Amino acid sequence: MKKINIIAVVASIIGFIDSAYLTIIKFTHSPIYCTPGLGNCETVQNSQWSTLWGIPIALFGAMAYLVLIFCFIYEKRIPLLKKYSQYVVFGTSFFGFLYSLYLTYLELFVLRTICQWCILSAICMTVVFIATIIRFKDLQLRSS
Repeated sequence: MKKINIIAVVASIIGFIDSAYLTIIKFTHSPIYCTPGLGNCETVQNSQWSTLWGIPIALFGAMAYLVLIFCFIYEKRIPLLKKYSQYVVFGTSFFGFLYSLYLTYLELFVLRTICQWCILSAICMTVVFIATIIRFKDLQLRSS
C-alpha cells in the first residue's frame, strides 16, 4: 500500500473512532469530554445542527468513514471496487469535506464556539480528501 493510502486509512480510522464517540454520546445522552479552554462541545453537540432527520450527524460521519476504510482496504481485491473505488472515495471525501466546512462555519460564526471532536473529524476528512486528490493525479499520470 502506498504511503498516501496509509495516510488516508489512518485518517479514516481516527475519523471513525471520533465520529463513533460522538454518536455514542448523542444516543446515550452522556456528558461529552471537552478540554477546558478549547470551546464548548456540549453546546455544539446539543445544537439544532447536530442532527439531520433525527439522526446524529456524527453517525453519518461514522458511516462515511467506514465506507472510506472499506474502499481503501478492498479496492484491489473486489472487482467492482477496482473499477469504481476512486470515484466512491472521491465523492465521499468531497461531500464530507464540504459538509465539514459548513459545520465548522456554523460552529465559528453561528454558535460562536467549537467542539474539539468536530474539528478533529473535519481535519481527518480534509486529510482524506487531499489524499484522494493526490491519488487521482497519480492515476492520471499512470494512465497517460
